[in-house]
Amino acid sequence: MKRTRHNIFIISGDSLVARNCIDELAAVGGSYRTPVVSSIEQAREEFGRTFPAAMFLDESAIDLSRERDSFESSVALLAETAPVVVAASAEMQGELTFLITSGAVDFVARTSNFLPIIAAMLDRRVRMAQRSSGMIQFPHDEFAGDFGEILRHEVNNPLTGILGNTELLLARSDRLPAAAVERLQTIAELAVRLRETVRRLSNAWEEHHEPAHHG
Repeated sequence: MKRTRHNIFIISGDSLVARNCIDELAAVGGSYRTPVVSSIEQAREEFGRTFPAAMFLDESAIDLSRERDSFESSVALLAETAPVVVAASAEMQGELTFLITSGAVDFVARTSNFLPIIAAMLDRRVRMAQRSSGMIQFPHDEFAGDFGEILRHEVNNPLTGILGNTELLLARSDRLPAAAVERLQTIAELAVRLRETVRRLSNAWEEHHEPAHHG
């Protein structure tokens, strides 16, 4: 069976760093395609043509004077497409605290020997995604009618946990910064919207696969 070669975007303005990162990815045993772009803006443009499984964002590609958004917002936009591993000076880590704690972003201080760590993190991110996708079992035709229930169970259970924990935090909103409260409210709203989407999809699936009744 031919193994799928996943894309890992390398976003770096330093050609040597990009080349060495590709070598490190090969060293960890991954067989990856590694498109290289020199800026966040170019990476976004590339998304329409090539879908990444993960991304490496090097500080050399971060030019906030050219970016329309803040550093956090720029990284967040990337993370909406795939996990991002950021290598930058240690003082920039604080700006990404929310994204790091949410699990969307990993951060590595850009020291003299940071690329082996970057490669290992990227490889781990892709393998984690592969394992997660492998856990999803689509039903055989004879069980197709049960898929709506499977969908509700597999998605709604985690969503219930997300909503419950978010509501617990919002109950203590007087102790949280206003920006954190706003983000928690956004998480709750998106989770509710996703739960409603799952409900509609599962109902539509069940209606479409409902056995025909003959008179």
